[in-house]
Amino acid sequence: MSDTTPTPHIELYVRSMLPDGAHERQEAVIDRLQTLDENDHIDEFNVIVWGKQIAPQSAAARTEEGKYILNRVAEFKQWALSNNVSLESFYQDTTVDSEVAASAYDAMSLPIMGLAEYDGSELVHVAPCTKDDVVHTIMDRLERLEAGQPPALDQERGGVSVV
Repeated sequence: MSDTTPTPHIELYVRSMLPDGAHERQEAVIDRLQTLDENDHIDEFNVIVWGKQIAPQSAAARTEEGKYILNRVAEFKQWALSNNVSLESFYQDTTVDSEVAASAYDAMSLPIMGLAEYDGSELVHVAPCTKDDVVHTIMDRLERLEAGQPPALDQERGGVSVV
């Protein structure tokens, strides 16, 4: 990247218990991030492992890890509102029927994989996200990073269509 283009910090969130085929996709993204890091397209990256879901009112949500996840998701939601995008492909709120307690509780389903891009401490992109029926995937963003390009959403704001 040029000296005038900042190199972002990337956080990759991955689910610990994977459905079939997801492990290979996660490995491909991590390999791509390592290459981007080695070639100075990004400053650094972290991989954060999380589970399938978190119940915001649970004891787990009050732990350090639970608070971290809920704070990050809240930050992602705020970013989505500010950028007029949807994160439905990122997370979903759901009601879980508990056979043990014979009751239901609210939970947030976490994605198999999600990417957050930071410029310093400022969140500048979350993937996957959807704007105007166009899904901006993790691989789309990694390709743009490799090419030294801003997120596609930034170009759309400037009146340039990327589709």
